[in-house]
Amino acid sequence: MNLPPPAPADSAKVSYLAGWKLKEYAEVDSTNFVASRLPAWQAVRADTQTAGRGRFQRKWVSDAGGLWLSAVVPTPGDREFWQTLPLVAGLAVLEALKSFGLNHARLRWPNDIMVGHKKLAGLLLDMFSPELAVIGLGVNVSNQPADHDPALQGTATRLADLINPVPSLTELTEAVLFQLQKKMEIMVTRGFRTLQPRINARWGGTPRVVVDLDAEKREGIFAGVDDEGRLLLREDSGNLATLAVHQVKLLREV
Repeated sequence: MNLPPPAPADSAKVSYLAGWKLKEYAEVDSTNFVASRLPAWQAVRADTQTAGRGRFQRKWVSDAGGLWLSAVVPTPGDREFWQTLPLVAGLAVLEALKSFGLNHARLRWPNDIMVGHKKLAGLLLDMFSPELAVIGLGVNVSNQPADHDPALQGTATRLADLINPVPSLTELTEAVLFQLQKKMEIMVTRGFRTLQPRINARWGGTPRVVVDLDAEKREGIFAGVDDEGRLLLREDSGNLATLAVHQVKLLREV
């Protein structure tokens, strides 16, 4: 279990959106770290993050104008039941974006939101304490990520490049929190299998991928996820491999 750093002095603006208590800051190290101290159904948004991160602690540029949001949700009972939560959160974000007219965004397993071959958003799930999860989300809205990391030139996109008008950060926050709450209700009452077909319809087809398993690399056709959220890889031999998220260091579309 990861432990967050000491809490910052609390200078948050507090409001209530879509049934959530929202705390907003000008700057934090990581919204996930701040949210780690909050109860369920509270969320944190910051104008900028100084230590934004993605999966495997990869750096996430979090400059002004983007949505840097973390939401705390209850995850009672068996931890295995909640291993699909990043996929469910990804679907919630896609449906929030669709409400503003972005209809061609897609998922990239396990936690990216893509438009074509460019990354629009990423998710990071942390479990700092039993029976609570922090869903972290970064969306490029009107920020300039390539100005802060030239490597992102040509690989990242923003809502400002895709739709007009661009929603305000408050509007986008409310839409995301609303959809997260709806998807959590479905998970609890009907389970992941209810959402699995909708998730498998949002991969943007069946791309050829290379999967880095740390000790080896495997290549084939991405075939969606099974009813436990595991990656399905159709290898050239015809074998259908089933890979859990913790096994996969990197998935690259080719």
